[in-house]
Amino acid sequence: MNRMRIKYLRWYIVVLLCLASELNYMDRATLSVLKKTLMEKLHFDDAGYAIITATFLWVYAFSYLVVGWIVDRIGSRKSLLIFVSGWSIANMLHALATDLFGLAFFRGMLATMEPGSFPAGTKVVSEWFPMRDRALATGIFIAGTSLGTTLAVPIVEVINKTLGWQAAFVLTGSIGLLWVLVWYFCFQLPEDHPNITEEERQLILSERVLETMQPTENVSIFRLIKMRETWGCVSARVCTDPISYFLAFWGPGFIRTKSEYIDQNFAWFGWIPFAAMMIGYIASGAIPRYLIASGWELNTARKTTTLAVSLGLLVLCQFVTYFSSPWLALAIFSGVCFGHGAWGNMNFPSEVFPKHVVGTVTGLGGFCGAIVGGIVSLWIGWLAVNVAGKWLLTETQYTTIFGVCSFAYILGLTGVHFFIGKLGVIREIKPLASAMVEQLP
Repeated sequence: MNRMRIKYLRWYIVVLLCLASELNYMDRATLSVLKKTLMEKLHFDDAGYAIITATFLWVYAFSYLVVGWIVDRIGSRKSLLIFVSGWSIANMLHALATDLFGLAFFRGMLATMEPGSFPAGTKVVSEWFPMRDRALATGIFIAGTSLGTTLAVPIVEVINKTLGWQAAFVLTGSIGLLWVLVWYFCFQLPEDHPNITEEERQLILSERVLETMQPTENVSIFRLIKMRETWGCVSARVCTDPISYFLAFWGPGFIRTKSEYIDQNFAWFGWIPFAAMMIGYIASGAIPRYLIASGWELNTARKTTTLAVSLGLLVLCQFVTYFSSPWLALAIFSGVCFGHGAWGNMNFPSEVFPKHVVGTVTGLGGFCGAIVGGIVSLWIGWLAVNVAGKWLLTETQYTTIFGVCSFAYILGLTGVHFFIGKLGVIREIKPLASAMVEQLP
């Protein structure tokens, strides 16, 4: 039976991944968009909100460590079927919350499943894309996170005002179950996919020479921890993941503080910074890919792009709260969000490690980033209560937070440069037996 052959099928696959991460962050952002309503209905303040976000992030962290291992064991296809179904159902259950602790409990349930999107998505990129396209593919895939937040702002606001906050959780969660059906019927590995052209199949498989020469035995996380390249990937996540969580959980609140008009018309303006972040994620791969096509080496193209973005963020984060004009502040905050996306913190594992350990390395980085993110979230709550004294963050506290963020990007890039070294070269992971023999006298 002749099957329809689809040209450039790998780009359709990455669009599916983009939609998965979009659903991931739409479910996650539903809480931050509903924050003001939930604080009134369930009777908690910014300190309580900090407890909810910290609970999410610490459960998320330990789940991240496990899901990366699971992804490398059962594969990307089964992993995404399980995790997307799980987080969609968990998000719908938020409608049953009656107080702060109930909300934190369901948030913890969501956190057990949501981390699976990123190790699995990064693994799919390593399975479906040649090296020169991986940064762009990862950028498109991760851009879905900002698309999810962008869409969540108007969609959740409208549902909340018309049907109530419970309906917002149920309806946004139910969309994920539709995605699961599409993934089940449409995804296979390039070796087995019935709709891939032979030309594209050979393009993908021909660049796997080094990876296929490597042993595909199960690699212990302890062996990966001993590799300095692992710590380069982890350092990127530790320095920038807490900012991702800050922008997602506290960013909408910052926008609302700039003017009463923006607060009352949040559905019209609140999505703009997250749309800018989505464009930034795509730029994180598109700019280096353009430079590579112009003759630059992958390592130079990626690091030059990341350095330029880091220096831009160093300036923007210092000025985002400086101006009294709400529109200028919104524009600069959108610039911060664009730059954060363009930094490309999830691109590194697929450019350094063979595909059979990409999920584990991504999971380890996500674990460490979420642990630090939870600590930062509690620190933000402490600023609201003990420094502002008003149970809500003021502009002074936001200035402090953005000031810390401004230096984190340079620090993360420094870790990438000194721990990873050259990007675009897949490292060899020797079999355990060989590693033991080399250690013998």
